[in-house]
Amino acid sequence: MFTGIVRERGRVVSAKRDGEGSALRLRIAAPRTAAEAGLGDSIAVSGCCLTTVAAGDGELAFDAVEETLSRTTLAAVGDGDEVNLEPALRAGEPLGGHYVQGHVDGVGRVRAHDPEEDGSRLWLDLHAELLRYCVEKGSIAVDGVSLTIAGLDAEGIAVALVPHTLRETTLSRLRPGDDVNIEVDVLAKYVERLTNAGPVRSSG
Repeated sequence: MFTGIVRERGRVVSAKRDGEGSALRLRIAAPRTAAEAGLGDSIAVSGCCLTTVAAGDGELAFDAVEETLSRTTLAAVGDGDEVNLEPALRAGEPLGGHYVQGHVDGVGRVRAHDPEEDGSRLWLDLHAELLRYCVEKGSIAVDGVSLTIAGLDAEGIAVALVPHTLRETTLSRLRPGDDVNIEVDVLAKYVERLTNAGPVRSSG
């Protein structure tokens, strides 16, 4: 699991497939993260939990399969693009954001991104199946960044970005029309499941 606290912005060195239907091999320059990561480690790449298949010389490599590419923005990533990186939470580390699984629920679209005091306000349009899990002051992960929902309407949500978030993540570069990875609060999904589920019967 993750917390939505980005450790480093990585730069995509290459994003290639060996052939049609093959996994997308991502090579990402990330000196700090690569120095600590090992083969098989989980890393959140702009909110998507991926497994490290190579690490060394300041770079990380990942394979993104079709299931991931169909549900996230990773299929559109190109050479030179920046991505948010967060290693998996380790026992004893502080939980600074909220519980984030790295399992992207869907893609949202930037409606507006406007300056606000020292930071900015970002409005995102979401599909109804994602919007129903959103509440004002609730948690949400946007491209892997843990944020608090500051506004809500019939089409989407607003989040307030503080100067630190704008400096340390890729969110400062978002413009209207850009797509972002969205992971809603998993606790909201559990509550819905428990509220709507009927009694569980034993098969024994």
